[in-house]
Amino acid sequence: MIGVLGAAAVTLAGCSFGGGDDPTVTAGTSGAQIEIGNTINYGSFGTTAEIDCADGKSVNVGGSNNTLTVKGTCAKANIGGADNKIDFERVETELSVVGLNNTVTYRDGDPQVNDTGSNNTITKG
Repeated sequence: MIGVLGAAAVTLAGCSFGGGDDPTVTAGTSGAQIEIGNTINYGSFGTTAEIDCADGKSVNVGGSNNTLTVKGTCAKANIGGADNKIDFERVETELSVVGLNNTVTYRDGDPQVNDTGSNNTITKG
């Protein structure tokens, strides 16, 4: 996953869409985060990190064994991979979880919840 995100980061970093939609890329010990438009794409293995949806961004998370805290209000959230522990402050419209053994908590919001994986735990709390 990191290789794919890294390649995407290199490819997208050279693109110019004009205006405020140019992608931003963050990579380091906490994984790779690529922001394109109003969507944050995060991928890593075995990290603890904080992501900020601010006010209405969407987030896609991939990888395994991550512990993530997601601040702000996410419009949509898509979670893939295995054994991730993710705590959302707020999810508005949709929360989709694939993969297995993911534990996802959202504190506020009323999203449509889709669990298409195996042994995932999704709770509002």
